[in-house]
Amino acid sequence: MTDRELEELFDVAVKFHGHRCPAMPLGLRAGLAAMERLGVQRAQNKELYVLSETAASHAMACFLDGVQAATGCTYGKGNVEKLNHYRLAFTLIDVAMGRGVRVVVNPDRQEASLRSRFVELRAQGVEPQDVPPEITDPMIHAVMTAPEDELFSVSEVFETDFEPPRGTFEWLRCDLCGEGIFAPGARMRDGKVVCQRCEA
Repeated sequence: MTDRELEELFDVAVKFHGHRCPAMPLGLRAGLAAMERLGVQRAQNKELYVLSETAASHAMACFLDGVQAATGCTYGKGNVEKLNHYRLAFTLIDVAMGRGVRVVVNPDRQEASLRSRFVELRAQGVEPQDVPPEITDPMIHAVMTAPEDELFSVSEVFETDFEPPRGTFEWLRCDLCGEGIFAPGARMRDGKVVCQRCEA
């Protein structure tokens, strides 16, 4: 990938993510490193799958949006899963070939980020878009230009028999609220189709 292509991808990722911060580009670089190691292109459909070890409630969770932007594995396509292990790590799987690779953020890099003025302000409740650019931009530049091996470790390619969840096209209508629901979310109660919301 050329510098210009990387810059364009970064711009798209920022628009997708919603704000400028150092964790999203870290995920972007990690996703690109994983694809390079696997020898694959960005997913157009579901040819790749991400098992993310991030969770919802920790610093630097923006990392996962960068991984999604790089790999094309997204929640909408159903080819990314959050394992909630509270780590900045993920496994990228080439579904057709049954091969995977795991990427882990260098703990020294993570600790340095967590000691930064950016994180200090975030911990005080300052929203990412409100952190001054003179704090954010040098951190982003450092992530985007650092050698890959300073940012993370990338495993050797390994074989996997991982099978992604299968989607469904079967849908029903809830007999109580009338809304449509895909079959796995429907329940039968007293001979009626009931959605989980009405069942609660």
